[in-house]
Amino acid sequence: MRVLILAAGLGTRLRPITNKIPKCLVEVGGKPMLQHIIERARDEGFSEFLLSVNYLAHMIEDHFGDGSALDVNIGYIHEKSPLGTAGSLSMIKKVVDEPFVVTNGDVITDIRYSDLLEFHKRQESVATMAVRMQEWQHPFGVVQMDGLNIVGFQEKPVAHLYINAGVYALSPAALQELNHGEFCDMPKLFERLQANSCKAIAYPMHEPWLDV
Repeated sequence: MRVLILAAGLGTRLRPITNKIPKCLVEVGGKPMLQHIIERARDEGFSEFLLSVNYLAHMIEDHFGDGSALDVNIGYIHEKSPLGTAGSLSMIKKVVDEPFVVTNGDVITDIRYSDLLEFHKRQESVATMAVRMQEWQHPFGVVQMDGLNIVGFQEKPVAHLYINAGVYALSPAALQELNHGEFCDMPKLFERLQANSCKAIAYPMHEPWLDV
């Protein structure tokens, strides 16, 4: 069972912390956030990991090596330039013949990757995106209008929206929508799949989630 972890980002929002260390190696609770992800997936039965790296890649490779210290197998995809959250999938060299999990390397969550993958298979989906309900309260009172006529008021209304949680399950067919070495983000990949009448669905999650 394979997990691809996207760990190539520059971590610009965490600067100056990330000036000398890649974002995925920033410690959360005493260990790098990337290690949290690997250990959690390992404890669910995942053993094969691919890390997509670019910025300060040597530090990531020096820390995790081949994964033997964590009792897993780790390989690396080296992005020569940023490829987005889906583009690095086009660089996978091994034949992919089973659905697999993709996760951002800066997402700390209690989601069960195995449940997501099982849901994906059961739905016979080509691509599945974990989504999470997020509440957002407007900071002002909202005036409802019909033309120039005021028809109502809402005092600081709360919107309930599903957001992309940065965790996905993909089938091998999804890789056919990518061009080797070309930049592509996950939302664009989902749009391409939908345009070609491929099944691309959401997996509503309820577990704790943090985008670091």
